[in-house]
Order: sequence, then structure tokens, then C-alpha cells
Amino acid sequence: MSNLAERQNLPASPSDFGAIDSVSALKGFFGIMELWGISNEHARIIIGSPSSSTFFVWKRGDSARLSSDTLRRIGYVAGIYKALQIIYSDSGLADSWVNRPNRHFNNQTPLQRMVAGDVTDLAAVMSYLDAARAPWS
Repeated sequence: MSNLAERQNLPASPSDFGAIDSVSALKGFFGIMELWGISNEHARIIIGSPSSSTFFVWKRGDSARLSSDTLRRIGYVAGIYKALQIIYSDSGLADSWVNRPNRHFNNQTPLQRMVAGDVTDLAAVMSYLDAARAPWS
């Protein structure tokens, strides 16, 4: 299967994450981070910079109550993942996109933008992809 939602039986849309539990949201988040080849350090920033101990509790799959900010961040990551799967027919290209320099982000990688730390950085990457996939939406 080429789609993470199908591979892990999770919702494919960021808006769908409100209907699932925190453990499933975290499982999806960490699955995407693995597919993208994102380090723990960068994943921790993307998810909102929780303490190291909290981050690794979440990564282990232990139960967690997540803040609305954390769920929003996970939703953006899921949306970015979904948009890339729509834009690229090859899942390898889709998954590597976040690590390739992009003119729109001043020749930085989208990952560099996402790890700037603010939820608006995730929103900026999502907005860029929304515009790019508009013909397919």
C-alpha cells in the first residue's frame, strides 16, 4: 500500500483526526515521521517541543492526553502527507519531498521550515501544498 492511512488504518484527512483517540493520532504522526526520515529531534519540534520524556512516552505508544495545539500540529502533518500523496504518484517522491530544497522556502527544505517551531510554519507548508494540488482537488 502506498498510503500511510491505508497502511496503518488511520484517517487520511487532518479534520478526521478530531474523531480518533490520541494514541492513534500519535501512531499516525510517528509513522509519517518514519516515512519521511525525520529525526527524533526534529519530530519533537514539529509536534510542539514537549519534554524529552513526554516525547518518548508518546513515541512508545503509551496513552496520552494531547493539547489542541498538539492535535493541530498532527493534523497539519497528516494534511501535508495527504497532499504529497495526491501530488506525487510515486510514494517515494512524496515521502522525500520534505527533505529537498524548495525555491518557495528560499531554497531551504520544507522540513527546515517546519522545524522553525511555530504552528504557522506547518500551516505555511500546508498552504503551499494546497495551492500546488488545487488542480487535483
